[in-house]
Amino acid sequence: MNTAPAAPRGGMVIKALLAAAVIGGIAAAAHFFNLQQLLRVALAWISGLGVLGVLFFIALYVLACVFMLPGSVLTLGAGAVFGVACGAVTVLIGATLGATCAFLTGRYLARDWVARRIARNEKFKALDESVGREGWKIVLLTRLSPIFPFNLLNYAYGVTQIRLKHYILASGAGMIPGTLMYVYVGSLAGDLANLGAGGQTRTAAEWVLYGVGLLATVAVTIFVTRVARRALAARLS
Repeated sequence: MNTAPAAPRGGMVIKALLAAAVIGGIAAAAHFFNLQQLLRVALAWISGLGVLGVLFFIALYVLACVFMLPGSVLTLGAGAVFGVACGAVTVLIGATLGATCAFLTGRYLARDWVARRIARNEKFKALDESVGREGWKIVLLTRLSPIFPFNLLNYAYGVTQIRLKHYILASGAGMIPGTLMYVYVGSLAGDLANLGAGGQTRTAAEWVLYGVGLLATVAVTIFVTRVARRALAARLS
């Protein structure tokens, strides 16, 4: 496997214990709590903070990426809380920062655990070899394509040779289509209570306008995803 320079051996035991504690905490939280409901509660609190809520949302998204929590709830919620434009920008900032933190964690803190995790996955092994040849192009394509899980991918890239600046730029650009679609869908709900519950009452003209916009957003996202999937398959072969 192509890897970045190994971290010093000193403190490896402490790092391993810390990584195990984090993973155990995630597993315990997933078992005892409804994580999606907790994220909804957090979004409801953030919605009442005004401009300050944007900063809290970004911080929450970063934590969600690092702890591998479901980001779709947050992305949909951003549309309901902030609207399409502000919501999309806020999500992109939070997701890019979160992906970067996870990347750095995978490279310097939980490197051994990540390497063992992806070594058993043929897709990630092919991905690692391709990153060595193509660099940022593979990062961009995987962000556009849903083949690879977002949260684990953040850590997986940490043990490759990809440069941090290339990873950040390609990740941010590749997340734009999917982010716009999810934020737009979230904005249709009108508020957090209506997410996934049919939305609020609107006039027929408003529904037509929203429907056309949604279809256009989905169509563009699907087109970009298919193109990326074909290009990625060709590069990984």
